[in-house]
Amino acid sequence: MATDKLIVWLSEVGMEDIGLVGGKNASLGEMIKGLSSKGIKVPMGFVVTSESYYYFIRHNNFEEKIREILSGLDPNNIEDLSKRGLQVRELIKSGKFPEDLKEAIIKAYEELSKMYNQYRVDVAVRSSATAEDLPHASFAGQQDTYLNIKGDETLLNAIKRCFASLFTDRAISYREAFKFDHFKIGLAVGVQKMVRSDLGSAGVAFSIDTDSGFKDVVLINAAYGLGEMVVQGAVTPDEFLVFKPTLKEGYESIIEKKLGKKIHKMVYGTSPDERTKIIAVSKEDQAKFALTDPEVLQLARWVMAIEEYYSNKYGKWTPMDVEWAKDGELNELFIVQARPETIHSRKDHSKIVTYKIVEPYEIREKKRIVEGIAVGDKVAFGKVRILHDLKDAKNFQAGEVLVTDMTDPDWEPIMKKAAAIVTNKGGRTCHAAIVARELGVPAVVGTGNATEVLENGQEVTVSCAEGDVGYVYDGKIEFVVEETDINTLPKTKTPIMMNVASPEGAFDFSFLPNAGVGLAREEFIINNYIGIHPLALIKFDEIKQKDPALAEKIEDITFGYENKEEYYIKKLSYGIAKIGAAFYPKPVIVRFSDFKSNEYANLIGGRYFEPEEENPMLGWRGASRYYSPQFKEAFGLECKAILRVRNKMGLKNVIVMVPFCRTPEEGKKVLQVMEEYGLKKGENGLQVYVMCELPSNVMLADQFAEIFDGFSIGSNDLTQLTLGLDRDSSLVAHLYDERNEAVKRLISHVIKVAKEKGRKIGICGQGPSDFPEFAQFLVEQGIDTISINPDSVLKTTKAIYEIEEKLGLHQ
Repeated sequence: MATDKLIVWLSEVGMEDIGLVGGKNASLGEMIKGLSSKGIKVPMGFVVTSESYYYFIRHNNFEEKIREILSGLDPNNIEDLSKRGLQVRELIKSGKFPEDLKEAIIKAYEELSKMYNQYRVDVAVRSSATAEDLPHASFAGQQDTYLNIKGDETLLNAIKRCFASLFTDRAISYREAFKFDHFKIGLAVGVQKMVRSDLGSAGVAFSIDTDSGFKDVVLINAAYGLGEMVVQGAVTPDEFLVFKPTLKEGYESIIEKKLGKKIHKMVYGTSPDERTKIIAVSKEDQAKFALTDPEVLQLARWVMAIEEYYSNKYGKWTPMDVEWAKDGELNELFIVQARPETIHSRKDHSKIVTYKIVEPYEIREKKRIVEGIAVGDKVAFGKVRILHDLKDAKNFQAGEVLVTDMTDPDWEPIMKKAAAIVTNKGGRTCHAAIVARELGVPAVVGTGNATEVLENGQEVTVSCAEGDVGYVYDGKIEFVVEETDINTLPKTKTPIMMNVASPEGAFDFSFLPNAGVGLAREEFIINNYIGIHPLALIKFDEIKQKDPALAEKIEDITFGYENKEEYYIKKLSYGIAKIGAAFYPKPVIVRFSDFKSNEYANLIGGRYFEPEEENPMLGWRGASRYYSPQFKEAFGLECKAILRVRNKMGLKNVIVMVPFCRTPEEGKKVLQVMEEYGLKKGENGLQVYVMCELPSNVMLADQFAEIFDGFSIGSNDLTQLTLGLDRDSSLVAHLYDERNEAVKRLISHVIKVAKEKGRKIGICGQGPSDFPEFAQFLVEQGIDTISINPDSVLKTTKAIYEIEEKLGLHQ
C-alpha cells in the first residue's frame, strides 16, 4: 500500500496498514476482507488517512504553534492541561482543508452514498490513532466519534473535529505520561455507513469474561439505540454469557441472561445542531431483552469467528473486544468494530493473588452502605471524593475514592489517581469498568445512589472480593492479600474437587487446580438469584387473591418474564450452568435443594406453603419433599432446570445428587418423580448420586448402591446424626468432631461397600480442610475424591500430598 494516499476504502486495507489508517480502520478492513465469507456483516466505508491529517497540519502551518502552546505543560495540573488542550483543539478546528483533499473526501462520500442508493448517506465518523508502538493498554475512547453525519460540509466539519481530538486532554496526558512525541502519532478518520441501531439496539461483546479472564465464554452487553450509551456507561445494559465449547457442538449455549436497566436510549437528532438525542424507553421495552436468543447466538458465533481469525493471523490466542449494532430498519446485525482485548489476555493465572475479607460478616453487614456491580476482585480503602463535574477535579487527591454519576474518557487522568471508583450508572463493560480493569483499580458501578449516600471526606472500604456484587463499607474493613504460584503446588493422587456455592465466583475458581466440583448447592442459587418460594410462583393466582401486595412484589421481581414458572426454571438453570461451564468438561455434582421448612418459609411467599416444625433439621427436607404431593410440582421445576442445562445448553458434565434420602424406597420414589419431569437416570449419560449423611445411608449402602451411581459423604450431618447432637448448639459444640471413632467407622464402612459395588464415593464436608489427620484417614481408606471449599484448596492440596508421601503413594 502506497503511503501517499489521502483516501482509501476499508476493503483495501488490513492490519498491516495501521500506520496509514489506524487500528480501528485496519481492523474493519481486515474483517471485510477475511470474514465476509463467514457471513459476518461489516458496513462499508472509507478512510481519511494519516497522510491526510499530516497534510492538513502542514497546509495550515500548525506544528510549530502547537509545540509552542504545549511547551512547559504539567500534565498533572488538570487546569493547565484543560486550558492548553482547548487552545490546540480550537486552533485545529480553525484550519482550512487543502482543496485536493476536500475534493477527494467529497468524491468518496458520493461513491459510498451510491453504494446504498442514497444521495447522501448517514455516516459514523470515527477517529483512530495510528502509532503502532503505543503501550498495549487501550484506554478506551481517547479520540472522538461523531454519529448521524449527513451532507458534505457537515462531514468535513466532523473530520476536522476528529483531527482536533488527537489533542483531547486525556490524549495529551496519556502521551506525556508515556513520553511520546505528539507529532510522531498521526490520526486517521473512518467514515462508515451508519447502522440504524437508533431503531434497534447496540452494544459490545468480548470473546472472554472481562472480570475473571475465563476464555470459554462470549460476554455480550446490549441496550436499545446507539451503542454510545453502553460504552459511556449511561445505562446498565442487558448481559448475556454464551459458552463456546457447547455452542460449537450446536447447542443453545446461553448460560446466563441478566435484564439491564435500559431506561434511556440514544437516537438520531432532528436538526443539524442536534445530531443525537437521548429519549426514554417505554416500560414495555424495558421488560424485554434488547436481543433475542437467536441473535445472541449469532453474535456469539461471529465473535468466536473473529477471535479465531485474529488468533490465526497473529499465531497466538487473541481474545477480542467487539462493537456490534442491530439495524432496526433491516432487522440485521452488523459488526462495527473489533480490537484485541488487552487486559485479561495478559493476565498470569499461575499467580493467584487473593483479597480476602476477614472482618466477621455480622460486623461488616452493619457497615455496608452502597452496593453495585463489582469490577475486578480487589479491595481498597480511602476517603470519598464526590465529583459531579470534571471542573471540580483539581481538588482530587491521589489515593481518594472517586465517586461520580458516570465517567467518560475525559476522566481518565483522575481515574489513574483513584484508590477505587464508584459510579451511579454503568454495567460491566462501561467506560469506568474498562478503565478500572486496565488500571487494576477496584470499581463498583451501577450503584444507583452512591453520590447521594456517600459524603466527601468519608473513609470507606470498597470491596470487589465478594463475588459479582461490589460493596462500599463505612470505615475500614479488615482484609488480607495473599499470593500463590499454583505451578509450585504438588500433584496429588487423590483428586481434589471443590465445593462451589456461588456461580459468581465459579470462573475465578476454575483457575485453581481441581478435578471438578464435588458439591454445588442449589440453595444458594435459589436464595440469592431467585428469592421466591417456588410454590408462590406455581400458585401465583392464589397469592393474588390472598395477598395483593405480595403479588405486586413478585411481579416486580419477575419483571421481564411472562411465565412465573419460567422465571424460576431459567434463573436456576443459569446459576447451575455457570458453575457447569466454569469446570467443563470435568464433573460438576449439583445437589437438589436441601432447605429446611424454616428456611423455605423465609423465601418470598414461603409462609403460605411451609409448615411450622419443632425440629426442621430432622423434618421435611431433602428427598422427602420431592415425591410429596405438597411439593412435587416445585421439585419438578428443579428437574426442568437441570434438563435445560444438560439438553439445551449441552453441559452433560452436570451430575445431580439427592440429599437427605432416608431409605432406599425414598430413593426409588425420587427417581420416579424425576423421570415424570423428563429427567431420567442414564438417559444422555445422566448420573444420579446420593448424599451419604445419615447412618441409614451407611448401614444400607449396598441397597443404595443398587439405586444410585455414586455417594458423597456429608460429614457435617453424618457427624451430627451419629453423635445425636445439634451442630448449631453451642452447649454441645465441644462434642461435635468428625474425627470421632464412631463417625470414622461409618465412613470406613461406606467406602468399603461403595468399592465393592463399583460405585464412586467422595466427601464434601469441611473435615479434610480443617484436620490433616482426618484427610489422612480418608486417603488411607481409598476415598475416590475429596471436595473442599475454594479457600482451602491450596492448603489442603499440600497436606494431602504430604499424607500420600507418607503412605508411599508417589513411589
